[in-house]
Amino acid sequence: MSDISQFKPSAAELERRRFRAQKRSRSIMVSLVSTLAFGLVAWFALTSTPGWSRVNASFFDWNTAVTAFPKVLDGLWLNLRVLVFAAIGVLIFGLLLALMRTLRNPVFFPLRIFSRAYVDFFRGLPLIIVLYLVGFGIPGLRLPGVGRISTELLGVIALVLTYSAYVAEVFRAGIESIHPSQRLAARSLGLSYSQSMRLVVLPQAIRRVAPPLMNDFVSLQKDVGLISILGAIDAVRAAQIQVAISANFTPYLVAGLLFVLLAIPSIRFADRITEKFAKREQVGNAL
Repeated sequence: MSDISQFKPSAAELERRRFRAQKRSRSIMVSLVSTLAFGLVAWFALTSTPGWSRVNASFFDWNTAVTAFPKVLDGLWLNLRVLVFAAIGVLIFGLLLALMRTLRNPVFFPLRIFSRAYVDFFRGLPLIIVLYLVGFGIPGLRLPGVGRISTELLGVIALVLTYSAYVAEVFRAGIESIHPSQRLAARSLGLSYSQSMRLVVLPQAIRRVAPPLMNDFVSLQKDVGLISILGAIDAVRAAQIQVAISANFTPYLVAGLLFVLLAIPSIRFADRITEKFAKREQVGNAL
């Protein structure tokens, strides 16, 4: 048997590789030059406007940004805590709503009606209205045995109520995308409804809906900043306080950039998952 390591590509193959490398280098160079040219044109168009000097002083003041950064960063930790607890609550409650919607036994008709009404109501109600209703309505009830409820917890409740409606529909779409024959096959093997759902249907459904779930998570990352309307000192409210102190809008830009930096890893991860599942579907179709 000949040693594969002794194999050498032909001159034609070497020429093709050299041509592809040159073409790749040329494409990269053209992309860099065009991006740089576009950036320069946009920059000169912006800086040549009559009011640029005032906007620059009001939104891009370096000293104000340095002063506001620690305060805004402290507020961002509150947003992160709310995000973690809200994401867990949304996944659990959204999955329960989806399971209620897919129940077929007539005895579960009230649960199906509740799930459908809940999803329709909270998908149509703006999140800011939910925050007002929860943030000021629940404390106003003065529930016996319940002391002062933190704005952090109220914000988590409002986010869970709203986003569970969206996530429930994502889960439901994933569950209903599984062919009924798989569920029937599981039942024929002696599995109960709950076992077939837990062992056969849900694992496949979750894999299929992973990309849209990640997109909802990215949206949730941005909307946690809305809890500032309840008085929580998060990144947005900390930036607002610094704007009032400095009479400069730069802290808002600092808060916005922090939220962008927080979202970029999740966005890239969501894109990677989407690409991975798209390639898997293409391989499946090819087979």
